[in-house]
Amino acid sequence: MRLSRLRGRKICERLQRRGEIWKGRHLLVRWQTGAPRHPSVTDPSRPAAYVGTLASARLDKSAVRRNRMRRRCREALRTVLLSIDHIPVPVQLLLIPRSSSLGASFADLQQDVRAFLARIHGTPAQTK
Repeated sequence: MRLSRLRGRKICERLQRRGEIWKGRHLLVRWQTGAPRHPSVTDPSRPAAYVGTLASARLDKSAVRRNRMRRRCREALRTVLLSIDHIPVPVQLLLIPRSSSLGASFADLQQDVRAFLARIHGTPAQTK
């Protein structure tokens, strides 16, 4: 499954206000079911993952490190979503890495993502 971008300031702010929060060891996830209201979404009922990242300057002063945290969290989500069968509904995700995500192993990040997916689906993430 390909990740779609969660784009637009208003969409991200609405998700921050109204979305549910899940706290893991290395990342926080704000999430909400349903597709975002954006012209690029052609079929809002089609199951998809719309993903955005948020890393403020308070997390780390270096933009290079913040961007690396964003990329690692997004890649962990992408690889875990490839290994599961499907997601039943469209979901909007806002990934917020913690400072520990930079030094954590990639397997630990994937474990956080698996725990999150198990939480929102109510069952453990099944692999192919």
